[in-house]
Amino acid sequence: MRTIEIFDTTLRDGEQSAGVNLNTIEKIEVAKQLERLGVDVIEAGFPAASKGDFDAVQRIGSTIKNSSVTGLARAQQRDIDAVWESLKGTAEPRLHVFLATSPIHMTHKLKMTPDQVIDTAVQAVQYAKKFFPVVQWSAEDACRSDLNFLVKIMERVIDAGASVINLPDTVGYITPHKYGELFRYVRENVPNIGGVKLSAHCHDDLGMATANSLAAIENGADQIEGTINGIGERAGNAALEEVAVALRIREDFYGATTRLKLDEIKKTSSLVSKLTGMRVPANKAVVGDNAFAHESGIHQDGVLKEKTTYEIITPELIGVNSNRLVLGKHSGRHAFKNKAVELGFDLTDEKLNEAFHTFKDLADKKKEIVDEDLFSILTNKQTEMTEGVGFTLERMQVQYGMDNIPTATIELKFEDGNVTRLASTGSGSVEAIYNTIEKILPGKSKLLDYKINSVGGGRDALAEVYVRLEYDGENTSGRGTAQDVLEASARAYLNAVNRSAQRSHSRGKEAVQASL
Repeated sequence: MRTIEIFDTTLRDGEQSAGVNLNTIEKIEVAKQLERLGVDVIEAGFPAASKGDFDAVQRIGSTIKNSSVTGLARAQQRDIDAVWESLKGTAEPRLHVFLATSPIHMTHKLKMTPDQVIDTAVQAVQYAKKFFPVVQWSAEDACRSDLNFLVKIMERVIDAGASVINLPDTVGYITPHKYGELFRYVRENVPNIGGVKLSAHCHDDLGMATANSLAAIENGADQIEGTINGIGERAGNAALEEVAVALRIREDFYGATTRLKLDEIKKTSSLVSKLTGMRVPANKAVVGDNAFAHESGIHQDGVLKEKTTYEIITPELIGVNSNRLVLGKHSGRHAFKNKAVELGFDLTDEKLNEAFHTFKDLADKKKEIVDEDLFSILTNKQTEMTEGVGFTLERMQVQYGMDNIPTATIELKFEDGNVTRLASTGSGSVEAIYNTIEKILPGKSKLLDYKINSVGGGRDALAEVYVRLEYDGENTSGRGTAQDVLEASARAYLNAVNRSAQRSHSRGKEAVQASL
């Protein structure tokens, strides 16, 4: 049984999804959950891209102990230096460096000849090996590259010191059969291929990312790259949970396994979905809400008689708890803490107390508290900002009637303690709330996207709102949770504004420190 290494790029390629904007605290929480899941390599970001990315990679590298942490770099000394500076204090600093190899990329993007591309790749790998014990080199757009050229450049970068070679389907173009042939071809034609691991990185533009990844495994790939829930650029990446579960269920065919703790999959999926605001479709393989639902009478009858008639994956395999009712209003602090630990949270005493009080308030209003409710409460506390920056919702009142103009009265407290109260109208209650908030805020804001989901089910379910907006010329996102949809909407908007204020505050502190 071969062991396939899992390279998770949720925090790099996944965060490039349109509208996704994680802060450093949220990235660290995702990284810690990926470590619990058991991924081999966590690609934490692109350190040269921004100060925020550099800081996130550095802090993740110093936090994670049981997974290797890597950063992405172009084939440039500046980028490689940035990754080294961010990861040099970790146990196994690893670099992921890439350069395009397809004719269309070399001609139109790089404006380089094939020989220049080879020289640039070799020089980058040689330079990186001065610092990094593990250097992974990626042939961007490998699937539209000339095979003879691919063999030539792979041989040269392996001689230069690359220990992992990645052949990405950058634009989601290739088919499973052809992708498998690609891996088989390089294994048979690159003379020094025996000293390296081969990696597959697939995009889902044609809906074949998981199938392509499995085809690569069939033909000798040692590592699979992807993201949780398949998020990423355009149509996304290969969904790692699908690849891992497919290998488990079809061990008889693939003869391969991973080191992933599969019962952490659902928890990881839920965390990534919540923090990114990208809801998992109900019919999504492995982690969708309908993955274990049976509507057809024939299916229901079969499952009741014998689960395996229609259920090849058990809910327990991926960590779905069939006993959803967990705590109530009479539950104590100790039981709450134990449940938080069971759900994978490690909060400070202060944060735990705050979460407990939020839980007790909710328990007074809601008949049943389920895992989804607790997960939402604990995630919010774990990832909320610690500095007193931004605005606090003090009071809100909304007037609505079918024959009246919706009106919202809102009271916000500024970080200096001053309180402002204003009222405004809108064509609907949410618009009235946002019009009022925008009048109070000192900066100019514009709503770009608004999503609402329920946490759990029932009439008393929590509402979770995710917004994306532009504030003072900067794109930002936020989320808010409450039993009332309107309150959740207001909190999501303010959370987005406060995240922008937090980033501005951090940049100001850095500028002051740099001037000293």
